[in-house]
Amino acid sequence: MANDPKKSHFETDVIHAGQSPEPRTGAVMVPVFQTSTYVQDGPGGHKGYEYARTQNPTREALEASLAALENGTFAVATSSGCAATTNILHLLKAGDHVVSSDDVYGGTYRLFTRVFAQLGIDFTFVDLTSASRLDEAMRPNTKLVWLETPTNPLLKILDIEELSKRAHRRGASGALGETGATVVVDNTFLSPALQRPLELGADLVVHSTTKYLGGHSDVVGGVIVGKTKEHHEQLRYLQNAIGAVPGPWDCFLVLRGIKTLAVRMQRHDENGRALAAWLEKHPKVERVIYPGIPSHPGHAVQSRQAKGAGGMISFIIKGGLEESRRFLTTTKLFACAESLGGVESLIEHPAIMTHASIPADVRKSLGISDGLIRLSVGIEHVDDLRADLETAFAAV
Repeated sequence: MANDPKKSHFETDVIHAGQSPEPRTGAVMVPVFQTSTYVQDGPGGHKGYEYARTQNPTREALEASLAALENGTFAVATSSGCAATTNILHLLKAGDHVVSSDDVYGGTYRLFTRVFAQLGIDFTFVDLTSASRLDEAMRPNTKLVWLETPTNPLLKILDIEELSKRAHRRGASGALGETGATVVVDNTFLSPALQRPLELGADLVVHSTTKYLGGHSDVVGGVIVGKTKEHHEQLRYLQNAIGAVPGPWDCFLVLRGIKTLAVRMQRHDENGRALAAWLEKHPKVERVIYPGIPSHPGHAVQSRQAKGAGGMISFIIKGGLEESRRFLTTTKLFACAESLGGVESLIEHPAIMTHASIPADVRKSLGISDGLIRLSVGIEHVDDLRADLETAFAAV
């Protein structure tokens, strides 16, 4: 690669970091190494590759790219975002305690409360928009602090730098013996194009590469990015032992998507800001939740720690469940579907769809009401998106 990714700009890194031309043929794009095993000259006489669960050149290129984009020293790719979360939680043992932001992806909440809680790991869910609440929640056996910012689906903003300082200052030794608790940030909603948690003090960053990194709604994957040798060794071991690895074609698709990440995120952010400002003035909207507008309580923190607010908008429509259903079944450009981060716009109802695994009483306490609608704003022309939403409002 001509440029050192540590010295080049992000827009250059997304195209070149970890993606040098293939040395044997000169192929510009990293090839899909579709193989399950590798020939050896004799027992142990391999060329650095033994078995594709353990090593694959396409996966290695993806990991190198993502490590550079998040300004980490390593990345561990997994078969999904939930698999990435699972690998991280396997750093812990029975009796350990985790503090998690209260508003998290429904799949994360399910993993925490219905899988790992049964293995003896204790979880406390806290509204961490006030960093002092972390001090109150931490215990002598707190080993991990799990953050989402913006959170899903209420788009709360958490101060990564301040929370990381507090987590490292208090609690038990982390999963690998470092000072304080290990801080993990789910950066899926913003991607490294808009936010880099490792630079703000976090220890690990997790992504569903299904979302903005892949960007085209055609692949499922996950990744963990970190900084320390200890984390790298532990997570690489778990990647191989658990075996939830992405296939080479999945890795190729994410690499393909990453090349346009910078320009896509710029458009997602522009469209998100324009639609949020318009929705805030709409007579049929009770409340707009978007960190890029001044009315959001976390706007100042978001402006300080990120380069943009992205394309995720939540809003509460006036009325209730029936109005929400009618709205979601009327849009045309905004497709009613789970997931997010693709070039096309999506719309969903968190209480029924992405967060249905969270108990109704917990959803209610968080503010995930029947009138809450979540938009994943794509990169279409904003006038067409606005017109599509206006048509749906007219049907309510």
